[in-house]
Amino acid sequence: MNVLLSAAFVLCWSSGFIGAKLGAGSASAVTVLMWRFLPLTVVLIAVALTVTRAAWRGLAARDVARQAVIGALSQSGYLLTVYYAIQLGVSTGTTALIDGVQPLVAGALAGPLLHQYVSRGQWLGLGLGAAGVAVVTLADAAAAGGVAPWAYAVPFAGMLSLVAATFLEGRSRTRVAPSVSLTVHCATSTVVFTALAVGTGSAVPPAEASFWGAIAWLVALSTFGGYGLYWLILRRSGVTAVNTLMFLMAPVTAVWGALMFGEPFGPRTAFGLALGLAAVVVVRRGERRGERRGERPYGGGGREGPRGAVSGGPVRSGPATGRRPLPAGPRPDRPRAAPPS
Repeated sequence: MNVLLSAAFVLCWSSGFIGAKLGAGSASAVTVLMWRFLPLTVVLIAVALTVTRAAWRGLAARDVARQAVIGALSQSGYLLTVYYAIQLGVSTGTTALIDGVQPLVAGALAGPLLHQYVSRGQWLGLGLGAAGVAVVTLADAAAAGGVAPWAYAVPFAGMLSLVAATFLEGRSRTRVAPSVSLTVHCATSTVVFTALAVGTGSAVPPAEASFWGAIAWLVALSTFGGYGLYWLILRRSGVTAVNTLMFLMAPVTAVWGALMFGEPFGPRTAFGLALGLAAVVVVRRGERRGERRGERPYGGGGREGPRGAVSGGPVRSGPATGRRPLPAGPRPDRPRAAPPS
């Protein structure tokens, strides 16, 4: 089941880059994003007022406000840069590869900023993943023509927005239900993108069927599929599992973009894909070995560490979880990956 969930997550998350390419052919980035989130937010608010009302109980205004800021960083800022980069001509694979650095940056900052433990095996895997990202990015950038060099800095800015959202979410000590975070994030993005679209005179959608086909693609696959599966895997397996899967997004997107749009895919891209797959294997093996030694690698799926720190979400003890009570002592904040889909 975990393999099927992981495969579905990779495909749904990668579909966001493909959908951005589909929408870029008929409208501006802010137009696509406004109409992606506006009807979705209406549905989510209706669901929140009826089906998921219980999930909102006990949440303070500051909890909702924190989720709004996280949504502005992980959705609004991230997606705007992704769509704009693709609109500028950056290939879907290259955009996904640049954004794929996010787990590496978050992992590197976890040590000095939050005093999180990162095992040597994980660092080796993260290094392989970084090498794969670099190889494929350079190959795609070399094959692209007519794209301004500064355009490649646009998705990099989006990656930094994701990192900021990662640490902000990681510092939250209130457990927020996925249905709540999804609603708040999408509502925040709707406000941001609608304001941008109205302000730039881009709010009126085109009449082309391709535009609405791209919107349906993005809502069904990217938002419900990618975003929903992200939280499901995060709750079940922890942030390390999500971060290792992130290394598969860029190669999968590169292959998908090559098949669907004729984007470049050569031997160096294939080599980068192999490095990304090796990174997943190495990180997973390093995590399992660390668990057998009683270590808590960075983002180790919500398991206890030597100092009682927890990663991947709050852990409650007792028969409902089958986990031991947390030992007394500090629980340092922990970063998580932030979902953009």
